[in-house]
Amino acid sequence: MTGTTGDPAEGHGGLGVPSGVRGDGPGAAGRRRRVPRREREQQMIDVAVRVFARRGYHAASVDEIAELAGVSKPMVYLYLDSKEGLFLACLRRESDRLVAAFQGAARAGGEPEERLYAGLAAFFAFVAGHRDSWVVLHRQASELSAAIAAAVAEARRAVMAEVAGLVGDGIADSGRGALLDAEDADFVAHALVGAADALTDWMERHPGQSPNGIALRLMNMVWVGMRHVLDGEVWTPRDA
Repeated sequence: MTGTTGDPAEGHGGLGVPSGVRGDGPGAAGRRRRVPRREREQQMIDVAVRVFARRGYHAASVDEIAELAGVSKPMVYLYLDSKEGLFLACLRRESDRLVAAFQGAARAGGEPEERLYAGLAAFFAFVAGHRDSWVVLHRQASELSAAIAAAVAEARRAVMAEVAGLVGDGIADSGRGALLDAEDADFVAHALVGAADALTDWMERHPGQSPNGIALRLMNMVWVGMRHVLDGEVWTPRDA
């Protein structure tokens, strides 16, 4: 990925051109504000997230993304190398935002269960408020290349480690850590993260449900169940 600050080329216009991309009127080309590379790249990614979410990776075209971003197709390739490079940029930016939202809420302080609840609520709020981002992360990325799958896995590991740490802290704080160990904490973390992923589809079918309400229901299903185990209450099949 190469290039210099500012625009090496200008686009041909199009629908949804971001503010400040183009000038108007006589002599506009000479007065056009030079957009810093970082800002221009983010404009392209903003548009690409919407197009990938609505069209799907394979049906989305760089031509459409360039037109909607108000830049030339060669500029997209100059900044982001390829269609896959553009998708990876979308994926990494949105996964970083999601992980930051979860970690920011989960590290705000309080008991482990309160921090986990806050993190889950922030996760569901992100999904509700950034539906296009979640479609790209959750529904499309897993079907594409190894590089894209690796980027998704990296973000998932970051959230998983955070959740496992909070679950482990909850077990330790209970004073009954002899009943559950680090492997159990990892098991519960995978159950929570997997359930949270699946519940995003449930959210879409139940738009009246709040992120906080969904996080609370999930905590009651999983965290309370873990507490029962810590209290020595376990379920076994009758014929065991």
